[in-house]
Amino acid sequence: MLSSQDIKIVQSTLPLIEQAGTAVTDHFYHRMFTHNPELKDIFNLSHQQSGNQKVALFEAIIAYAKNLNNLSVLKHAVERIANKHTSFHIKPENYNIVGHHLIETMRELLTSHFTQAVEEAWTAAYEVLANLFIHREETLYSQRESMTGGWRGKRAFSLLAKTKESSLVTSFIFEPVDQQPVMHYQPGQYIGIELKPCTSDYNEIRQYSLSTVSNGSTYRISVKRELGEHKGIVSNYLHDHLEPGDIVDLHAPAGDFYLKDRQKPVVLISAGVGVTPMQAMLDSLVDSQYKLPVTYLHACENNTLHSFAEHTAQCCQKQGWQYFTWYNQESSHDAHTFKGFINFDQIDLPIVAGDFYICGPVGFMKYAKDSLLTLGVEQDRIHYEVFGPHATL
Repeated sequence: MLSSQDIKIVQSTLPLIEQAGTAVTDHFYHRMFTHNPELKDIFNLSHQQSGNQKVALFEAIIAYAKNLNNLSVLKHAVERIANKHTSFHIKPENYNIVGHHLIETMRELLTSHFTQAVEEAWTAAYEVLANLFIHREETLYSQRESMTGGWRGKRAFSLLAKTKESSLVTSFIFEPVDQQPVMHYQPGQYIGIELKPCTSDYNEIRQYSLSTVSNGSTYRISVKRELGEHKGIVSNYLHDHLEPGDIVDLHAPAGDFYLKDRQKPVVLISAGVGVTPMQAMLDSLVDSQYKLPVTYLHACENNTLHSFAEHTAQCCQKQGWQYFTWYNQESSHDAHTFKGFINFDQIDLPIVAGDFYICGPVGFMKYAKDSLLTLGVEQDRIHYEVFGPHATL
């Protein structure tokens, strides 16, 4: 536990840190990678280049410091981040390195304001946070290791099949090299894939949603080829170079975003590659012969980018469930397709009783969440997954 004096001192430094902005985290990452370059094999350097990770870390530091008197409000963020850490196989000793560079960053940026009392208070605050993550992550590691087909750290898998789902998305099915069972996962969770692309100087670890129901023997991910300014090193390598028979390392399934059977109507809402966890949820609902209404909503630019369109239609038609698509750049084809941005006013939704699951670009999810709240959906019935660095909507 932190003393009230430590909390007061930490929070007194917040105006200086907020004034510095992401220069704090920019300095921190530069310092850490200079002194501990081995961490480049763990951290996603693409997020460093885009600036997303620096923003996420800065916001996390501020949120933590502001809520030292009531850490319970950070429970969901801690759970989401702890799950993500396990798919990088973060270890306790990594926290010692991060803590050292965080304190030294503050010493170098706050200069004369970084007194002995400030150093002791921030050190104590960091230790509380680090121990919170270390204990939660060890629990997650132990739980997964003890499951049938479970493991800790890396496990070798072979690519069994590769299937194109749309112009930018391809599915990859992996089976374990040891031919032993693989652990069950919840629909909506992801796995960490670790490899060394020929285009990279470092090992790369990425998380991809598992895109079909758990079967105990293989895992399927469906990956979008990331183009543009920050071209995806791993996604393009998977599309262009990985072939059946090739070996990769996988980290056990993780994630706190998954379908919960609360015996309520279910609404699955996605945009772009956010469709992937929704496919796992849809397949799970079909397998369990879910008796309550299900609505499947998807938005993308046009039909060439619409992954799993035929599979979704077949599943929903067979079960008698609602399904609708919005194409931003294309006219509608039938009663299930609209043109333009997703609009919840165009359809009937279980506003009073439904559970709503959202996945897609952050801007899309924020719009969807705000729209649902405006319609009267309670916040605790809206669940979402953010790809990449943690963010709140």
